[in-house]
Amino acid sequence: MVLRSLLAVALLFAAPLLTAPAASAAPVAATARAAAPVAAAACSGYVALTFDDGPSPQYTRQLLSALASAGARATFFDLGSRVQQYPDLARATTAAGMWVGNHSWSHPRLTQLSASQLTAELSNTSNAIRSATGQTPTLFRPPYGDTNYAVQTEARRLGMAQVIWSVDTRDWANASTDAIVRSATGATFGGIVLMHDGYQTTVNAVPQIVRGLQAKGLCPGRIDNTGRVVAP
Repeated sequence: MVLRSLLAVALLFAAPLLTAPAASAAPVAATARAAAPVAAAACSGYVALTFDDGPSPQYTRQLLSALASAGARATFFDLGSRVQQYPDLARATTAAGMWVGNHSWSHPRLTQLSASQLTAELSNTSNAIRSATGQTPTLFRPPYGDTNYAVQTEARRLGMAQVIWSVDTRDWANASTDAIVRSATGATFGGIVLMHDGYQTTVNAVPQIVRGLQAKGLCPGRIDNTGRVVAP
């Protein structure tokens, strides 16, 4: 009889201990569910990272690796002559989830060309990109940002939106990695950052750029066929 009484008392005191883990599990699950919207809200806007003048046998794969490590996507405005020479790099760019745009065939000042020369520069480049990647570019960037009505009209006729930039990192002018990062992270919502597929300093800047933008609530985005920066 005494033994049964002692056992009953022991079970009475053990009951809260047995139920405690179940009670503590509920707040943990609730916290995990609440974290998802916070992560989704981390991107309050988008900035487009763009790289001109590739593909480059020395730097394209490095850029793709740096972007992949940072969880970022970007637009590569490639030259048709280089795509023809390095089609495997153009394919690697699209295979990595990046976008390839038209940057002319030979990087001339397009406003100084005849109508037939202009058409050749743009159409031959689009054909080279399509041949290498299976995708027809819908974005076009004029070399030097040199454009006029004729250039824009020809680009539209070929199904491409013209894209300039809002931030020039001046990586082409021997800017240091730190200077490139400062310029790029100064971009604001909807900004388009100009960089180049041709400099080690630019490759080195990519991870810091992505982190710097994320600290401002901005994420790398996609340029749509109207030239706006949107979610990738």
